[in-house]
This record gives sequence, structure tokens and C-alpha cells, in this order.
Amino acid sequence: MNTISFEFSAAAKEMWSTEIAPRNDVKSVVFISAKKDNFIAGADIQDIKNMEDKTKLLPIIEDGIEFFKDMKSKKIPMVCAINGPALGGGLEWALWCDYRVCSDSSKTKMGLPEVKLGLLPGFGGTQNLFPLIGVQGAMDMMLTGKDIRPAKAKKMGLVDLVVSEHQLESSAIRAAEDLANGDIKVKIPRKPKSWMAWGIEDTPPGQSKMWETINKMVMKNTNGVYPAPFAIIECVKEGLKSSDMDARYKFEREKFAELAATNESASLIGIFDGMTALKKHSFGEPKNETKNVAVLGAGLMGAGIAQISAEKGYRVLLKDKTEDGLAKGEQYINGNWDKKLKRKTMTMHKHNQNTANIVPLSDNTESWKQHFSQADLVIEAVFEDIDLKHRVVKEIEDVTPDHCVFATNTSAIPIADIAKASKRPDQLVGMHYFSPVPQMPLLEIIPHAGTSDLTTAAAYNVGTKQGKTCIAVKDVPGFYVNRCLGPFLVEVSALAKDGAGLELLDKAMLNFGMPVGPVTLADEVGIDVSNKVASFLSNADLGVRMEGGDISLMGEMVEKGWLGRKTGQGFYTYDGKKKTISAEVKQYAADFATRDLGLTEEDVQNRIVSRFVNEAVMCLQDEIIADPVNGDIGLIFGTGFAPFRGGPFRYLDTYGIEKYVAMMNGFAEKMGPQFEPCQLLKDMAASGKKFHGPNSASGL
Repeated sequence: MNTISFEFSAAAKEMWSTEIAPRNDVKSVVFISAKKDNFIAGADIQDIKNMEDKTKLLPIIEDGIEFFKDMKSKKIPMVCAINGPALGGGLEWALWCDYRVCSDSSKTKMGLPEVKLGLLPGFGGTQNLFPLIGVQGAMDMMLTGKDIRPAKAKKMGLVDLVVSEHQLESSAIRAAEDLANGDIKVKIPRKPKSWMAWGIEDTPPGQSKMWETINKMVMKNTNGVYPAPFAIIECVKEGLKSSDMDARYKFEREKFAELAATNESASLIGIFDGMTALKKHSFGEPKNETKNVAVLGAGLMGAGIAQISAEKGYRVLLKDKTEDGLAKGEQYINGNWDKKLKRKTMTMHKHNQNTANIVPLSDNTESWKQHFSQADLVIEAVFEDIDLKHRVVKEIEDVTPDHCVFATNTSAIPIADIAKASKRPDQLVGMHYFSPVPQMPLLEIIPHAGTSDLTTAAAYNVGTKQGKTCIAVKDVPGFYVNRCLGPFLVEVSALAKDGAGLELLDKAMLNFGMPVGPVTLADEVGIDVSNKVASFLSNADLGVRMEGGDISLMGEMVEKGWLGRKTGQGFYTYDGKKKTISAEVKQYAADFATRDLGLTEEDVQNRIVSRFVNEAVMCLQDEIIADPVNGDIGLIFGTGFAPFRGGPFRYLDTYGIEKYVAMMNGFAEKMGPQFEPCQLLKDMAASGKKFHGPNSASGL
């Protein structure tokens, strides 16, 4: 994989200065990668991460800009031939060229994803993109970090020519020759502006309204807690008002260095590193490749699992007890694919291919056992009933081959208990998906004490191919994510008892950086489901850590039929996209409260988050998770824990562990032992160590 590292940069400069710059017979240049399916995937983020003093990035970036300017000064046409990803610094390289040709390969994509790492394009991207494709298109690319596929890239003027992969090199060479002899002439911008685009981008009233709209969008999507989008806006504004390119590039790299020094960027880079690390595992390689995946249960979970499996090329045996249940599952899957088709994120060919990958089966299908005799891995997503799961295990093991792995998607029942019904317990493992499956990126892999490493490896490999980030978790009540949510939910009820209004609870956690507040989360997941998780964990092994609140708050709502969005009534009343808190619910919450402590937003944040992160550290202490990386990724991808804070462990590092322990001890004195920090947290505070960094628990 090509990345722009310090070493790569030095080699590029050497090549240009010796093989191109001094030669008068070179009339044009084509940049193309010798590596299959890869142009340049961006800058080597480790070079940035490892530089403690981020101001030292300034001369390095300036040197890079001078290199590109030196190439331009030769005044010969430069053509970029792109096959595979051209991302970040890779696309910025292409933007310095005069002409861009890309292949129509499904692996070809272009983008400036730096914002996802808390950064901005630093090699001229904020200045070179908007003149080419327009301000609105450039802002959309840079503020979202989205990938642009070949057809759209051509339509918007980002590339000049799209060809088949085997024609890429010859087409790029021919374009370079035509540019050199004047047969091709290029203009910037590539596409003539419409009157509307001109009015928006090139007139003072239009620009004013455009920036107002962009700022509103950024605030809506980030709640104002991510500095990178605002820095990108500043850079483009600077580019629009200044004609001095050197000054514009200087402004850009100064903003880049400022962002690189922020905690937000360090946190987002930590997530990126964690995702990369978790693509690998140490469980070995299974003897049998998984080709056929069977899914039991065509409800929302089962259908979602079948969908993501089919999309990745698995042959999927989707079985439900009834034909009606099966039809609903197929309808859900096809509905999702139809939406992708409409949004042009999926071709009709791919839609048909995915559909062909699913084999629908029910109890009435005479050949279902014959199909299951070819299954390599079975994932059950039936109701949470231990007797039912035992029956399913026995029935399926009787018809599947000896090498077949049986995975259970239970969210609460211990895997070891389910394995008691198995004649091959070493081949039984937990695969806990999160709903909605196609959208939620996390998968917990839960081996019980008797699960073999090769079984765990098979589950891990399937999950990774499905596009999930997998974490291996110990077989304990709640596993990792739901175990951490238990004290979280209890503390929400405790705060409600102490007079915190429903709006305050949601607003406080939104401002902390959560994607939704706890009240909305309970409604979205389902009050009945949230209540079941809290009730289950209250009777599990968490002891005092599940005390301090009153989960009857949700239990009584279940009795009333207030189950959340799915019934139109939970904490909120739902009318289409609109949600309000009814007078009846307000009275219910007021009656539940036993006192009014006049709690502030910060009080709410600290009480909820401290219970949350303490349980995460407890999970590390009890070896439920392997390390802080698994812990951070698990809660970010499983619950939406504020990504810009980097997860619970990185958040503790940034806040100061000693300071956090002192705060929790204060809470424990006032409100009870449920706030007492776990022993590992106390030990870390006493030693002054951190969870992340050199010589830390994670090594990252």
C-alpha cells in the first residue's frame, strides 16, 4: 500500500531531481503506481503521530509544497493515472497535476478524509480543490471525508477521463502526449458554473448564505466539538479572499499543525490505529474456509446479518420457522438494497448478485436440511430463551457437517450455558451483533471457556469480512458493551430521582459528545429492551455497581405499553419525525423524582460518565477485554461514546486519572459506594501511568 511517508517523499524528490527536472527531452509526465489496485492511500499517519512537537510539521509540509511547486515550474503537462484509492495526500498529489485519468474499478475511490482524523488536507488540498470543482462540492468532500467513485468524479470534474483498468496506462500516456502537443486543452474550473452556482459561490450575498448554511450543517453534525471542520472552512475562506498562493498554503499548513496538536485529533487517530490493529487476531487460521453462512431467524437481527453476509459474497442460508417470517426478512433486506440502488451506492448488477447469494428457507422447505449440510458457520438469531436455543443447537448440529461452527447472537445468555446442549461445544461461540446490524460497526466475539481458538478465529474472520470491527470479549453477563451500559442506565434513573428533567439528561450527554442522549437512546433501543438489560444485570454479578437508582422507572413504562419509538410512545411521543414530551410523561417523571438537587449539565455528565467509564476499567481489570484499545473501540462503536474523546480509556488519560478518581471518591462519599472507583483505576492514579502511550497498557 502506497502512503506518503518521510521515506516516500525523499524517494519522490530524488526521482524528480535526477530523472525529470534536468532533462529537456521530457515533454510530459505520467504518475502511475506499479502496485495493483492502489495509487496513494494518503499520508503515513504514524509520521504525524510520532512527532511530539507538532510545530515541526510546518517545515516538512512547506518542503512538500515546494516540491510540488518545483514540479509545476518545469511547465510540462503532468498526468495522474489512478487505479485503486487516491485518498488524502494521494488525491492532493493528483490535484497538483494538470489532468487526471482513473479506472472504473470498484476499488477506485478518491477523497480527502483528513477530517475523520481531526485534521485537514495539508498539501494544498484546501486551496487546489475548490477552483477545480466549485466551493460547494469541495466543502462537501472535505467536511464529510466521503469517498468519490469514478462516475461521480468525472461528472463533478474531479477527474477528466474514466477508462477500464487495462486501458489506464495507455490512456494516461496518450493524454500526456496530447496535452504536450496542444491537442488537449484544460480549463479550471472543469465544468462551467450554472447561474445558480455562480450566484451562490461568487457573489457576496450568495457567499454569505452559503457559509451560513455550511456552518449550520457542521454544527448539526458535530455539535461544535470538532475543530477540524471549522479550520477547513477558514482555509477555504482565506483562499477565496487572497490571490497570494504562498500565503494561502502557509495559512493551510499552520492550521494543519494546530489541529495535529489537539486532543481531538489524537483521539481520532487513536481510533484509526485501533481499528487497524483489530483487523488482525492471534487465534490462528481455521482449517476450513467459510463459504456458506447459515442464519437462523429472519427478524431484524437475522435479516441484517444475512444482508451484510450476502453483500460480502457469502452464500447465505436464511431460515425462519414460517414462510411469513421469512418473507418479512427478505422484504427488509431488499428494501435496504433498493434504497442503495436509488442512492446510486449500489449497481443493479450488485443488487442482483446479492439477491442471488441468499437462499430462503423455512420449516416447510423440504430441502433445508440438505442445504444446511453444506454450512460452514451457523449464526442463530432466535428469541432470547435458553430452552429454545438448546433445541436449536441440537437440531442444527444433527444436520450440519462436523467442521461447522455454531455462533449464537445472544445479547445476555451466557455462552457456556448455551453450549451445554452442544455435542461440539468447542465449536460454539458467541457473535453479538448490534442493531441495526447493517449500520452498527461493532461485533463482540465471545468464546466460552471451552471454545477452541480456531472456532474463535472463524467467527472473527467472518465478522471482519462482513465489515465489522471485532473485539474478543470474555463470557460474562452483559459481555462488554451491555455490561457497561448497566450502571449507565441505573445512574440515569438515579438522576431522574434527583430531579434531572428528561430534556436535561439528553442535552447534557449530547453536549458531552454522545450521538444521542440516554432518554432518546432508551426510546430508540426500546424501553422494554433497555429495561430487560438493566433488570438482567441487576441480578448478575455487578453487585453494588448496579445500585443507586431505580430501574422501575422503565418497568412501569413497559406495563403502560410505552415502549419507545416503535410504539409511538416512550419518554417521547412520536409523530413522524417530530418528537415531544407529553404532559402525561412529564407528570410521570415528576412523580418519580423524590428530590430536586438543582443539577447542572456538568453534574449530569460527570455522574453518568463516571459510572460508565469505571465499569469499562473494571472490565479491563477483570480481563473481560484484552486491552484499552478493545475497550475504547467497543464503547465508541457499540454505544457512540464521544469519538472526539477517543473512548473511555483515552478520555481518562486526557482528563487526568488522578483527578478523575478524586471526583469519583467525592461522589462516593456523598451518594454511595456505587461510585467507588475500581482498584485498577486507583492503582493507575497512584502510579501516574496512563492507559495509552509508550510503556502503557495498550502500547498505542
